[in-house]
Amino acid sequence: MANFTSPAIQKVNLIRYIGDSVAESGKPIGKIESNEFSDSIGAPSIEFAEQLIEELAQKGIVVMGEPVQMLGGPTLYISVSLSLDGWEQYEAERRGQIDSKYGFMAMQFGDNELDSFVADVVKPAVRDGFGYDLLDMRDISAAGVIDNIMSVQIRSAMFVMADLTHDNNGAYWEAGYAEGLGKPVVYICKKDKFDKMKTHFDTNHRTTITWSKDDPEKFSRELIATLRRSLGDR
Repeated sequence: MANFTSPAIQKVNLIRYIGDSVAESGKPIGKIESNEFSDSIGAPSIEFAEQLIEELAQKGIVVMGEPVQMLGGPTLYISVSLSLDGWEQYEAERRGQIDSKYGFMAMQFGDNELDSFVADVVKPAVRDGFGYDLLDMRDISAAGVIDNIMSVQIRSAMFVMADLTHDNNGAYWEAGYAEGLGKPVVYICKKDKFDKMKTHFDTNHRTTITWSKDDPEKFSRELIATLRRSLGDR
């Protein structure tokens, strides 16, 4: 079964979809076909996407013309744009200033030990000890270019956690992108690797929580304490 983004993130994706389109063309979108934007924002169905855009219009975030039902086809919304409040939210999202209740996990996939540790220890520790979900790209189902989807998820996350065990270039990039947005970044690394080789010199002076499958309790305690210091009461 496919996993879809939460309604709150779908809202962010929809505002970004409209804002990007209007900013590029300089005029309202001529039409949005429901089946197109439902995929783009990660909605589970056309009906759910239609409901979302109508609710945002009622709240004054989206401005749109009257919907037109095509004979035997999808609903088309004519002349879709953002209101002033919508544009303010769009700019806030671009700067990563949207609060959420999840963190984004940057890591290398395909390492069975790391995958198991993240699934069995890291994600439960964040959820049970701090009340946040911790998502990685495998938890997200959305159409589009993966780099764009990743950028949206990082901008919308409250914090980013980066595992540097493999010196994965993608994990370093995602952490750097989050730091550039001013988001808290928590670095973790397998203890054996960190003790022998540290991490890249740009990060080895930053607080790094080391992990070992032999002592998950110690890691969990240090992780929650670090998150509390980083996020405060947010």
